Amino acid sequence: MSTQKTLFITGVSSGFGRALAQKALAAGHRVVGTVRSVHAQQAFEQLHARHAVGRILDVTDFDAIPAATAEIEATVGPIDVLVNNAGYGHEGVMEESSLNEMRRQFDVNVFGAVAMMKAVLPFMRQRRRGHIINITSMGGLITMPGITYYCGSKFALEGISEALGKEVKALGIAVTAVAPGSFRTDWAGRSMARSPRSIADYDAIFDPIRAAREAKSGTQLGNPDKAADAMLRLIESDAPPAHLLLGSDAVAMVRDKLSALSADISEWEAVSRSTDG
Repeated sequence: MSTQKTLFITGVSSGFGRALAQKALAAGHRVVGTVRSVHAQQAFEQLHARHAVGRILDVTDFDAIPAATAEIEATVGPIDVLVNNAGYGHEGVMEESSLNEMRRQFDVNVFGAVAMMKAVLPFMRQRRRGHIINITSMGGLITMPGITYYCGSKFALEGISEALGKEVKALGIAVTAVAPGSFRTDWAGRSMARSPRSIADYDAIFDPIRAAREAKSGTQLGNPDKAADAMLRLIESDAPPAHLLLGSDAVAMVRDKLSALSADISEWEAVSRSTDG
């Protein structure tokens, strides 16, 4: 590791956030991690006597985020890297899932992440350096039935990340959307919100998907520790990419999606071009 950096990671109690925090601390970085309780804060700060700093913050408490960020800048030090990791999955066929469930999904996965970015940007802009990493999902680039709201939220975060990267590149700030495939985290287990089934017409397409996801939970191909290693390489890169896929399943499925999209564009190209003039 060349220089110590201060990472601000949302959601460090489990999953990618916890794995990345542990790897970053082991590499000599300082980590400020958000948690939801005093107990979780104490548990996080026990990871390292000096370099693990816990802060109780809910990313949907939008009004609290700017002050919390300013306090970290003033007392801990300049934030070099923001990692928007806090998020969860909502599982449910769209017609069966309420608008309130959609609002909650977008509040956490999109609005919370944007609020964090807006809070750190003035500091990074003033210093003309910084790196924002948004943990999206392969579900922000490909879709599956039964996670419609989740895919919508991650597609939104992918688009916001890419566009923001173009806005701030000349200011010395990099933005990377990290899209994991299936990993051994709590995403498909206790962290997932599930809408109850109510419409039999969707049984044939959705029931096997839900059963397969529940059966695979805990045995997915992806290793969170290896994902953390990959993100450390990303953080230490002088030229980070706008997009980084994690997992061979993500690579395969996103490539398939791009191939299908390219085929649709070619098949309908004449119609597409017919609208000019």
